[in-house]
Amino acid sequence: MHGLTLPAPGGPSQLVLRDDLAVPPLANPAHVRVRIVAAALNHLDLFVADGLPGIPLGPGWVPGADGAGIVDAVGAEVSHVRPGDRVLLNPGYADADDEYTRAGDQPLSPSYKILGEHVPGTLAEFVTCPASCAHPIPPGVSWEEAAAFPLATLTAWRMVHARARVRRGQHVLIQGIGGGVALAALAMCHDIGAVTWVTSGSDEKLARAARLGATHGLNYRTTDVARAIRQATAKRGVDVVIDSVGTATWASSLGALGRAGRLVTCGGTSGPMLETDVRKLFWNQWTLMGSTMGSEDEFAAIVRELGAGRLRPVVDRVFPLAEGRAAYEHLASGRQFGKVVIRVSDGP
Repeated sequence: MHGLTLPAPGGPSQLVLRDDLAVPPLANPAHVRVRIVAAALNHLDLFVADGLPGIPLGPGWVPGADGAGIVDAVGAEVSHVRPGDRVLLNPGYADADDEYTRAGDQPLSPSYKILGEHVPGTLAEFVTCPASCAHPIPPGVSWEEAAAFPLATLTAWRMVHARARVRRGQHVLIQGIGGGVALAALAMCHDIGAVTWVTSGSDEKLARAARLGATHGLNYRTTDVARAIRQATAKRGVDVVIDSVGTATWASSLGALGRAGRLVTCGGTSGPMLETDVRKLFWNQWTLMGSTMGSEDEFAAIVRELGAGRLRPVVDRVFPLAEGRAAYEHLASGRQFGKVVIRVSDGP
């Protein structure tokens, strides 16, 4: 089979396109094999390419977390999908029986795995995964949308609904609009009826976010984000901050956060190290939360939203698999608005 491989860390320059990869066997009766039609990139894929501790890169390692395709084969215990079905994949799963999986909170399990990070991923013609990861694609959803949907939407859903518990009328700051998680969070907060503040270093991205429902847009290159929000809200600040940027935005995120505010973060695209004045933390009674991926029930919830015509992902560009390295470089440049998709093979 053909696929994009990552034989060694070192960034997108290490990616190698191959056409001699072995088709993965379907050895587990509870697994499915899917022929991937389209895959999508996340910042996670850039981190994996740069090198993460414990990630088993090698000559045949296939990256990629997000994917959509056609069921090629199913294990003997699989009944909810069958060969020929169009499916999108939940990129995360836990395969142990422990207190977290029994509580339905799979991302907390030590056995939790993500496609392309801990096990071979979606940037190849075929991938195998637990059947529970495969969900039928709702009618009217394109291959590109289906591929762009899973990881970012699932991550944003847990941040907005389960962690921050955003409510109608609350003020929410979403840092770094243009990325998949930020755009999904904007769509969710808009549906809830929250007042949304979004940031970007691009006026064009802010204008596009406004057309998607953002209430306020702030260019962090020309505006002191925290000061502007404080002034506009009579010093009250925002109720919630959604931050996936990390080092570069942490100070402005906390500076904009009001009393009893909640900040939820899912990543550090600008860097992982943060500095916080603990006096402000306890005096303002802030809640600072981490969030990673989402549970199987949460994934089922976002697929229902997709089927209802909501939470359609924004697709920035589609690259052929042969230009996979260019797709990675485009994402790394920060120029994208929405998801970067890679077309892996032909689909009906």
